[in-house]
Amino acid sequence: MSVLVGGWRRSWQRRSKLERIDLYSRLTLWVIPWLFALSWQLAPFKSDIRHAPLPIALGVALLLVSLVQCLLSNRNVQLSYQHYLGTAVFPRRRQLTSMALLLVHLGLLTALAGVDGVDGPGLLLMASNAPMAFAITQTLLVPVRTFLIQACALTVLNVGVLAAVGVRGGTLVGVVPATLFSCLLALISVRPGAWSLGVMWQAEEARDLQARLAVAEERVRFGRDMHDVLGRNLAVIALKSELAVELAQRGRPEAVDQMVEVQRIARTSQQEVRDVVRGYREADLSTELAGARGVLNAAGIKCAVVGDAGGELPAPVQSALGWVVREAATNVLRHGDPRHCTIRLGSSADAVVLRVENDGVAVTASGPDGGSGAGGASGPGGSGLTGLRERLRVLDGSLEAGPAGDGLFRLTATIPLAPTAPSADREKPLPYQEKPPAYRKVPDPRGAKPRDEQPQTTAPEAPAPRGAEPRNAEPQTTAPETPAPRGAKRRDEQPLIGQEAPALQEERR
Repeated sequence: MSVLVGGWRRSWQRRSKLERIDLYSRLTLWVIPWLFALSWQLAPFKSDIRHAPLPIALGVALLLVSLVQCLLSNRNVQLSYQHYLGTAVFPRRRQLTSMALLLVHLGLLTALAGVDGVDGPGLLLMASNAPMAFAITQTLLVPVRTFLIQACALTVLNVGVLAAVGVRGGTLVGVVPATLFSCLLALISVRPGAWSLGVMWQAEEARDLQARLAVAEERVRFGRDMHDVLGRNLAVIALKSELAVELAQRGRPEAVDQMVEVQRIARTSQQEVRDVVRGYREADLSTELAGARGVLNAAGIKCAVVGDAGGELPAPVQSALGWVVREAATNVLRHGDPRHCTIRLGSSADAVVLRVENDGVAVTASGPDGGSGAGGASGPGGSGLTGLRERLRVLDGSLEAGPAGDGLFRLTATIPLAPTAPSADREKPLPYQEKPPAYRKVPDPRGAKPRDEQPQTTAPEAPAPRGAEPRNAEPQTTAPETPAPRGAKRRDEQPLIGQEAPALQEERR
């Protein structure tokens, strides 16, 4: 027995809040007809039904028919709910059996009243119970106006057949409110609950859609960052390469300097792309705290931020903790089912500690990382807890995540503030990340003095270009080239793209 109860408890805990509400609503509709059948149908046997063979037999038959109506109602509740929510179509022929049993119930009740086998109060109780099981499913299948018309028609039918067998006076008049009361009770009990459940399921679908849109927005952001990083640099590389070709065709030594600049831009672009892919963009801690609180509160999760915003912390520490807050909030929203979330930030002279707690441990504990909502989904630089640990390891930090008791899940990120020796786990620069040789400044190629081709002593020697004549050179028939005006830019300044075109056109002329 304890194993069975434990299995039910685990099954209940694995459900989300909405799934629990859905199951609770359906169980309620399963129980309601049984309560009315066992109370309103059994109560008249004590004093209202005449203790004679025929009235007792008719009363027992009424009880059996009422129980069969309850079984059919339970059988149709699930599909009628789905029909109301628009996820399935209820076949109308399934309701024909319930309608036939309702007519049988009214016929037996009329026969019992015809043999004078039941008193007035007992007859009213049985009349109230007659439409209950049928009305519970019928109210989910038809519009409210149609259901009210059907309830009035059933009341008229019930009053008519009872009047035909000789029921008179206050008992006959009481059948009207008794029958209508049963139908209206089913309407106001079932219909609003199903409507609320439908609204909650729509909100859940909107929440899932919001998560998918967030993923799509992140993809768009990543593509935009890649365009911003590579677009300008590739345009500069193409322009400088074209200028270097023109200079090389004329035997100008400045072509080497242009290709060195192309090499530098290419390596810079390579590092920037690596930074975008691995997510090493800076994350502002105060912005992430405010964003996490706003997003969680909008999702119906009460979020409290305790402590300061960390404005006095070093920039690398703020960036790392900002990623922790972003990952934790995002995955609590997507994978958890909490009602409360608390973010605590505290710092001392030695370390800064960030704690994120939520009460969705029953759901989040089975996340993809084996952790909570703070480590259940992928994020920049890694997936879940693994990606966060890699970020914190660069700063000699640590990350702990796991249940904290009392239904809480806690994620703790700790980063030391005291200066420490570089960690062995920190990333080392790759060999191809070395900077290109630093050449001395070179004047603008437009008619300037010959370039000092000797590199600095700290850089390897660059090969000098050959002094070849331009291709398809012809004797000059016009005046010699006029030197360009002085005032060329320094070598270490970044030239504007739009200013390269006049120089290129002049070289071509």
